[in-house]
Amino acid sequence: MFVSSLDAELGRRLEAIRQPNLLRELRRVDSPQGPHLTIGGKTYLNFSSNDYLGLANHPALKEAAIVAVKAFGAGAGASRLVCGSLALFHELEEMLAIFKGTEAALTFSTGYATALGAVTALVGKGDVIVLDKLVHASIVDAAKLSGAKIRVFAHNDLNDLEDILKWSSARTASTAESTGGHMLIVTESIFSMDGDAAPLREIVELKNQYGAWLMVDEAHATGLYGKHHRGLAEELGVSEQIDFQMGTLGKAIGASGGYICGSRELIDLLVNRARSFVFSTAPVPASAAAATAGLALIQSKEGSLLNQRLWEHVATCQSEISGLKSKTTSAILPVIVGTESKALSLAAELYELGLFVPAIRYPTVARNTARLRMTLSAAHSAADISELTRALSALLE
Repeated sequence: MFVSSLDAELGRRLEAIRQPNLLRELRRVDSPQGPHLTIGGKTYLNFSSNDYLGLANHPALKEAAIVAVKAFGAGAGASRLVCGSLALFHELEEMLAIFKGTEAALTFSTGYATALGAVTALVGKGDVIVLDKLVHASIVDAAKLSGAKIRVFAHNDLNDLEDILKWSSARTASTAESTGGHMLIVTESIFSMDGDAAPLREIVELKNQYGAWLMVDEAHATGLYGKHHRGLAEELGVSEQIDFQMGTLGKAIGASGGYICGSRELIDLLVNRARSFVFSTAPVPASAAAATAGLALIQSKEGSLLNQRLWEHVATCQSEISGLKSKTTSAILPVIVGTESKALSLAAELYELGLFVPAIRYPTVARNTARLRMTLSAAHSAADISELTRALSALLE
């Protein structure tokens, strides 16, 4: 009786998700991540992955992972503070710090764990955390868990951000409400669903003016922007003025995990206070080795050629597909269609044509902004891109 009652309740909750076309299901893939996927015995052109440089199935990363498994085994055993910290993690973090131009770095099992661990270690009760409205869900969840007072500014709206910083500064200075707290601004550099860029130079000016800290998530920019492909902060010349540089190892770098780069004191604090680091078994050795190989490749001549090829694909799509929302150069190309049903219908039509383009719906994006979200990779061929532009243009017209 108890089980059937529970199942009935779960069924009602699932139906509440299904009715507005919001139910998600796992889709089994029988091939590596790459420009082509095998699903149900059929091959599809893949425009859903964040593997921007095509490194997830690159021979160099696979070989590095295999060597790591042979040398260090399949698992890490426990958390790095309990059973020792494998050399592979130290090598990766040293390379990350050099790559990002910081004193030190720390890696986590996922990007989500990175956000939760870092934010909750840095701010708490009495502090104020200021978020761009469109930051990733992991940052929103971290802000809620931190206990800090949360304020949200309209997406990329510098006036709104400054109003909040003025309010927070006045609150801290007030004898009635003085808490001695800190202000932490958090934004992404390239936003994951719209593909647009944050005005990082102006945000840095505001954070300096009001004495705030700044954390920037470069998940969708690392490996793609700047002279050394470090990210948008490098391209805009503000890397040294960003207090906490966050990102993932599972997008352009081609492996898995997340990282924070910053001062030596920051990393020492996170080792002791970031709960998602302290209380998690370390990632598998293979992922650290693959990420190290990915970072090396990004900084090589081959990496530069892959970077160039990706931007050529982006330029082709932006010139040939009408209806793209992206106003900046990004490998994320959204076509906003409005309703969930329309987004699902268009994605299904593309799927029938052999193109795997995901329909993104609430709560990933706001209501009535459902969309097709295409992501491009250097691993795509010119013929792949032409097939996408022809099929999507025909559907949209």
